[in-house]
Amino acid sequence: MGTRTVRLDEEAERTLDRVRTMTGLSISEVLKQGLSAYENDIVEQAYRKPYEIFRQLDLGAGGYAVAPAREAKSAIAEVIRRKHSR
Repeated sequence: MGTRTVRLDEEAERTLDRVRTMTGLSISEVLKQGLSAYENDIVEQAYRKPYEIFRQLDLGAGGYAVAPAREAKSAIAEVIRRKHSR
């Protein structure tokens, strides 16, 4: 078991105090549970499939496409023309 020194800003101190008041837990226990919750969150994110990430983006109808795929070559030419005409 190790001993750690942590510096908290005022907002983090207030949050820690509120959590301790609401739960009645010690500072050490609050921090341990916080680390465990953060670890669980990271583990979930690490194993997400690309499709799951894409589903959350909500690009709307057509996403960021400027033209249908079948018109991609002419659309790219138009985008480049507009970009360089500035």
